[in-house]
Order: sequence, then C-alpha cells, then structure tokens
Amino acid sequence: MSSLAVIAAGAAVAAGVIKIIGGISAKSKAKRKAAAAAAERAKIERKITNIENNRQAVINPYSGVTSLAGMAENLSGSMSNPMANLGVATQAAEIQMEQTDIALANTLDTLQATGASAGGATALAQAAAASKKDVAAGIETQEAANEKAKAQGEQDLQKRQVAEEIRMQEGNIADATRVQDAEAKGAIFRFEAQEARTNAKLNRLSGQQDQTRMDQRQAEQNKVQANAAIVGGVSDTVGAMGSMYGAVKS
Repeated sequence: MSSLAVIAAGAAVAAGVIKIIGGISAKSKAKRKAAAAAAERAKIERKITNIENNRQAVINPYSGVTSLAGMAENLSGSMSNPMANLGVATQAAEIQMEQTDIALANTLDTLQATGASAGGATALAQAAAASKKDVAAGIETQEAANEKAKAQGEQDLQKRQVAEEIRMQEGNIADATRVQDAEAKGAIFRFEAQEARTNAKLNRLSGQQDQTRMDQRQAEQNKVQANAAIVGGVSDTVGAMGSMYGAVKS
C-alpha cells in the first residue's frame, strides 16, 4: 500500500469536508442576509404605503375666493343738480318799485310845496326812478351771479366727493383682490412645499427598497453558489474517500 496515496486521498477528503462546511456556512449566511433583506424591504414597503395613503389632499387654492361685486356701490343717489334750485332775484325788483314809489311821492309833495310846474315834477320823478332802477339792477345782477357761483361750487364739491368715494371703493376692491390672491398663492406654496417633502421621502424610501431587492438577489445567488459548493464538496469527498479506500485496499 502506498502511504503517499493514502495521505493524498486523506487530504482530498479533508479538503472536501472543508468545502462542504464552507458551503453550509455560506448558505446559512446567505439565508440570513436574504431574510434580513426581505424583512427590510417589507418594512420599507409599509412605510411607502403609509405615506401614500396619508398624502395631503389635492386642494383648490381659489376655493375661498369670493365675489367683490358687493363692495361696489351705486353712488348716483348721492348726486344732485344744484342748478335746479336757482331762484329769480326778485328782491332787487321789489326795492326798485318801492324806491320809485317813494320818489314819486316825494316829488309830488315837493311840487305841492313849491308850486313847481308839472313838467319839472315829472322830470325829477323820472330821474329818481332811473337812479333807483340802476341800483336795483346792479343788486339783482349780483344776487343772480352769487346764486350761480354757489350752485357751481356745490356742483364741484359733489364731483370731488363722488370722485373720492369712487377712489376709496376702487382702493378697497383692489386691496381685497390682493389679499385673496395672496391667500391663494400662499395655499399653493404650502401645498407644493409639502408635496416636495413627501416626494423626497418617497424617493429615498424607493432607493432603499431597490437596494433591498439587490441585496436579496445577491443573497439568493450566494445561496446557489453555497449549494454548488456543498455539492462539489460532497462529490470531492466521496471521490477522495473512494480513492483512499482503493489505496488502502491495494
């Protein structure tokens, strides 16, 4: 019997056994990694499902916008025609007639007292009447001008008041519009910011999920390789034991 052949066969058997043990160990390790990857993947999938099920509802940022038509008022009721109340200046005409009557009466008294001619009295009365007429006409003209100026001033005042009310209404409506637009833009900003955060988190989890898939596939491949190593080790061991048996027997 060749001792060298026996030793070589024994070494081959030992190598085969080591190969089997290594394969079993690698398979066990691969199974643990595959199980851990599967568990982590399931955990991540639950997180993803939870986030997707609790995402914020899609909003209509303009749902709170209301009509501002009610802020616009009809200002026609505050308008009037100041010219409609202009009156005729009759006071000056009345003064004129009174003064003329007084002048005529005084003239007649003078005629009676002095014995002047009727022609002189008439001329004097006419002069007095003309003088009073001019004074009365001036007063009447001034009164008419004052009334007209007063009416024009009132009209201008009303125009300015209506213009100011219109300006205030337009300013209020513009400000209310600005507030509504700002609220809608704020709602859009909040929604988009939250969506960005949610999507970023989902992307991170998706990346982790992909990694667990790769880890699980790698673990399965390692299991296949470990099984092949075990089978190879068993084959090598059986072959080596056969060789060893043959060497010993010979």
